[in-house]
Amino acid sequence: MNKPRNPSLIAAPSGPFCHTSEVPAGSRLLYISGQVGLLPSGEIPVGIEAQASATWDNIEACLADADMSVDDLVKITTFIVKPEDLRVAGKERTKRLGNSRPTSSTIVVAALVDPSLLIEIEAVAAAKV
Repeated sequence: MNKPRNPSLIAAPSGPFCHTSEVPAGSRLLYISGQVGLLPSGEIPVGIEAQASATWDNIEACLADADMSVDDLVKITTFIVKPEDLRVAGKERTKRLGNSRPTSSTIVVAALVDPSLLIEIEAVAAAKV
């Protein structure tokens, strides 16, 4: 089991994440490329709520394909185009992660590869062999 850690010598996390995540020796690692709000049909839904949901659906599908779940996530990086969308994207993240607390970074960017995309999330997961 991955071990979330929050060193006592620094401020507590400001949100639902941990400062570090220790991965046990011999774990399987899964690196997930940036996932966007692209539906299985190839369609991009309109709006941050629909795109955030589709993005997390894609991440969960990648994890399931490797016999993993969100509990195995050790790091996520979120790229978001509009700062005002952070609250809505954060609600979807909280819904999907439950009590899981991977390490996390969120970056506001000018644009993603397709101008209709509003969010992209890349992730790393680790599970026992």
